[in-house]
Amino acid sequence: MKELDFEKCGGLIPAIVQDFETGEVLMMAYVNSEAWQETLRTGCATYFSRSRNRLWRKGEESGNRQLIREIRIDCDGDTILFKVEQIGGAACHTGHRSCFYRKVQDGGLVETDRPVFDPGKVYHK
Repeated sequence: MKELDFEKCGGLIPAIVQDFETGEVLMMAYVNSEAWQETLRTGCATYFSRSRNRLWRKGEESGNRQLIREIRIDCDGDTILFKVEQIGGAACHTGHRSCFYRKVQDGGLVETDRPVFDPGKVYHK
């Protein structure tokens, strides 16, 4: 297997996350070498959180985990595609199934989906 090129992107590689069954794009996050190894070891999506500056095991707070069903690597070895089983119904911290719940329309943003859960209750903030 061609190694991922973590140095090319400053140590972080973008990971596009897609529902394994429907093909819906759920989110995009970043993976460093440690998150990559943890994902491979556990079979659960693990990312590097730039805001927390640490590993982020998807669902560690919300319970909305992502089980890896397939992994694809692009031709340059600098982007990952995780095809996942989304546990808990929502990938987005806003409570939406997908982070891509808004579309550009008439010069503004329009929400296309309703939240699946209330993030204030889940994250206790």
